[in-house]
Amino acid sequence: QVAAIFVNKCSVYVCIKKKQQDVVRFLEANKIEFEEVDITMSEEQRQWMYKNVPPEKKPAQGNPLPPQIFNGDRYCGDYDSFFESKESNTVFSFLGLKSRLASKVVNLKERWSALTSSQP
Repeated sequence: QVAAIFVNKCSVYVCIKKKQQDVVRFLEANKIEFEEVDITMSEEQRQWMYKNVPPEKKPAQGNPLPPQIFNGDRYCGDYDSFFESKESNTVFSFLGLKSRLASKVVNLKERWSALTSSQP
């Protein structure tokens, strides 16, 4: 699955723009696949995001602000929880993705298995 980052590309708030850019740049720099969903372009997507942010993560008043991060229907977190995962080097588990290192180990094991099983 691919992470989805819900953003507001028309935001007038500098702090929201910076947070969105921080998430996007980090994912791009680390070649992590993601989809950017601009909630200003789709009322349906905006309502989906509002509805799927867990109650404990919603502000006391108003709606949750972007960026909000999902993996499919699974809520990953907001900018603060993303930042914490970045600082603790746990972004892959935060996003619900397998780390590349684990994928490389699996690929090496599969290659080794294929090589050794084809021996006479």
